[in-house]
Amino acid sequence: MLESGNRTYHRKKITVSFFLCTAILILLFFRLVYLMVAKADYYGAKAVELHERERSIKAARGQILDCNGTVIADNKTVCTISVIYSQIKDREAVIAMLCKELGLSEEYVRARVEKYSSIERIKSNVDKETGDRIREYDMAGVKVDEDYKRYYPYGNLGSKVLGFTGSDNQGIIGLEVIYDAYLEGKAGTILTVTDARGIEVEAAGESRIEPVDGNDLKISMDMNIQSYATQLAAQAMETKQADSVSIIVMNPNNGELLAMVNVPEFDLNNPYEVSEEVLLAADISGGDAENLTTEQKQNLLNAMWRNGCINDTYEPGSTFKIITTAAGLEEGVVSPGDGFYCPGYIMVEDRRIRCHKTTGHGSETFTQGIMNSCNPVFITVGGRLGVDRYMYYFEHFGLLNKTGIDLPGEAGTIMHRKENIGPVELATVSFGQSFQITPIQLVTTVSMIINGGNRVTPHFAVRTMDEGGNITKEFTYETAE
Repeated sequence: MLESGNRTYHRKKITVSFFLCTAILILLFFRLVYLMVAKADYYGAKAVELHERERSIKAARGQILDCNGTVIADNKTVCTISVIYSQIKDREAVIAMLCKELGLSEEYVRARVEKYSSIERIKSNVDKETGDRIREYDMAGVKVDEDYKRYYPYGNLGSKVLGFTGSDNQGIIGLEVIYDAYLEGKAGTILTVTDARGIEVEAAGESRIEPVDGNDLKISMDMNIQSYATQLAAQAMETKQADSVSIIVMNPNNGELLAMVNVPEFDLNNPYEVSEEVLLAADISGGDAENLTTEQKQNLLNAMWRNGCINDTYEPGSTFKIITTAAGLEEGVVSPGDGFYCPGYIMVEDRRIRCHKTTGHGSETFTQGIMNSCNPVFITVGGRLGVDRYMYYFEHFGLLNKTGIDLPGEAGTIMHRKENIGPVELATVSFGQSFQITPIQLVTTVSMIINGGNRVTPHFAVRTMDEGGNITKEFTYETAE
């Protein structure tokens, strides 16, 4: 009786297990059908993604145009030469052809052609003519991809304003880096399918995601004025045996910069080649230049790229007398007909401060004192203003703040603390010494005096435009009274 009951129990247990296993197998079957049929596209795409390799396609960087529509920063089509190991049929022929066309050593090319990888880059930034010749060989496993390299038609003209781009086509200095987001565009990709070893599957072909070109940037610079100003600066540098000369041309009513020159300039198409002028300034001969360390060369390049109009401060000297004149007239401590006497110097406490004309200008009106650029006259006006009122105008002319120019690395004013300004310091400040400002700061402040008291923001950018010439952004710059 007990034995019969055990057999019945085990029979039931086996039956339940059988149906349970059958149910699980049926569920797995339907799940498999669902994945293979209903979700086939989804998992197929995932499989392709897993075995896809990407080759980047550079976007055409937006052009930079001057105010007349002249292109001053453009793009040149170049090629990237690569090889695919699994597709090469005649390695020796490929090596010989690449050595011949690219001017590379056999050792260098062979190491890359024989490297077992999905794709191996041989050389970038190859001129289009050479790329076209390599493509005409029609050799299996050799890829020629076209992309872009920045090109500057005017060479060194406006170099420290425009700036240049690196190998990745991104801005390094100047307007190229400030407006990089507008100019750079969006890179595309070439997608190729590979096998489990990462080797490209030739039969699978390739697909492309096309790049989106960057926006063109129209600026206020006038290349005719820039060219003329550069010639004048070069003449002045040679005549005066100066290390450098800067010229700024700006519209005082709206802050648009028509020209900004810093000679010596550098070749925008070869920005990493140290110029002779920089080597001479550093007292380095041609032979020594070949033995420069990486750090020494980088320091020389930084000096060559430096924009003195905005990166460097200097004592403005007599040009600053315009500000003292404006403050004195506005405050009413002097009038054009007031009389002064210049014996060639003026005593301030125990200091004798000379006029540039050591024999003196004698009797003169304030108007004549301005014409003579007479130091004693301006020292007297500064003394009448006093420290508090002079510093009030210094601050309200915006001289303690940066101008906000759309170029990188603007330097700030170096000025005495108010509590440290005594009679002697006030006297020297009155004719533009013992403090430092940038050339762009001086031009901006003088423009404020010219235009009736509006502080303008100096700038180059006017607008960005798409391929069709449609305006994508207009840059506006506020003025403050």
